Amino acid sequence: MDHVNPNQGSAHGPPPVPPATPDPATEGYAVAGMPAPVPPAPNPNEPQVVQTDRGAKDGLAKCERCGATEISLNVATGNLRCGFCRHEWQAENALAAFNLNGDISQLVGTIVGSGSGDIMPSVEEVLTFKCTACGAEVVIDTATSTQARCHWCRNTLSMNQQIENGAVPDMILPFKMTKESAIEKISAFVKKRKFFAHPRFRNEFNAENVMGVYLPYMVVDINAHATLSGQGEHQTRSYTVKRGDNEKRVYDADVYNVMRDFDVHVDDLTVESSSERLNQDTSQNTNNIINSIMPFDVENSVRYDSNYLSGFTSERRDSNLDQLSPLAHTQAEDITRHRVNDTLKFYDRGVRWDSQQVHVKGQRWVSAYLPVWLYSYQQRKSNGKTFLHYVAVNARTGETMGSVPLHQGKLLAISGAVQAVGVVLFVIFSLVG
Repeated sequence: MDHVNPNQGSAHGPPPVPPATPDPATEGYAVAGMPAPVPPAPNPNEPQVVQTDRGAKDGLAKCERCGATEISLNVATGNLRCGFCRHEWQAENALAAFNLNGDISQLVGTIVGSGSGDIMPSVEEVLTFKCTACGAEVVIDTATSTQARCHWCRNTLSMNQQIENGAVPDMILPFKMTKESAIEKISAFVKKRKFFAHPRFRNEFNAENVMGVYLPYMVVDINAHATLSGQGEHQTRSYTVKRGDNEKRVYDADVYNVMRDFDVHVDDLTVESSSERLNQDTSQNTNNIINSIMPFDVENSVRYDSNYLSGFTSERRDSNLDQLSPLAHTQAEDITRHRVNDTLKFYDRGVRWDSQQVHVKGQRWVSAYLPVWLYSYQQRKSNGKTFLHYVAVNARTGETMGSVPLHQGKLLAISGAVQAVGVVLFVIFSLVG
């Protein structure tokens, strides 16, 4: 019998199989009699990053039909539109594109979009791009915008790839309300308050100065487990007890030990990620009014594209997850206490919680730009200090809230007149009665 070499081919057999190339990472271990190293398991304490700028390109973003770079948002349709050929197209939903709207009950650990990573202070804010249309170098100041126009060929250059300075978020929620509609909302809001407004404000107010701003937020999903324990009271009867000439109402109640143990799923919680907006000090401005125009329909956000910023301004994120997590978890605890109230109707005299524990099992963080129409007015006071008033409009729902400078003299005079009338009426009724 002839011996056949398995590594040698024949005219009728398969071609020879070349020897396998050793893996450089494990080469030498088998020769030395040592086992190959096992790749380290992912650290469960480290966030799992979802790359949300996959496929994004910096430079000239051209219309697919005519090649122009004059692209902006058509507020009426919510689509991007070419300024030359009027071609429109719809961007991809961000949450669906990266599976960031998955089942919250399955969340374990921390998942973050790549645009939500920690901000590196050393990253430059001013970046230089080469225009591929004419070769000129164009500077983009990411502190205020992610677009710039080439000073030679007038084409618009965009920055869509993420850098570690918070300028490019994971997603953006486009404007849905026009400037004209925002002007009407702000004018109506101020008109209702003009009687008590300061005369200088009434003379200087001009709703045309409203600006469209994309404000930075974190959108958070939380999978948590809550355990609450305490005591609740249920009223059994009430009756009147007479003590001398006085009567007193007495209530009898049964006291119960109350415990609630349940899962909590928080969906699309929005947390401001600008340190200036997080500062709730109202001694210099009315930043807190932004919270009153919530919520936003963040589920309709699209993949970030700098063209959505054309014609609007933006504010860059400057806060990291470790700064925002305590606030998000506190809000999750507030939501937990609110939701459990539906199960406490039997305890008509209330429940006192002695222990409240909310354990976060998993969380998902996505950075976003959310649209706001913003009117500002700087009031100069008699003592030389200034105070900044805002009127804000949710550019998706039209919800409006703000503040106007008051005429303190008129307010005090009317308050005094009302109080005087009240005293006179009290005296009259006392004499008659």
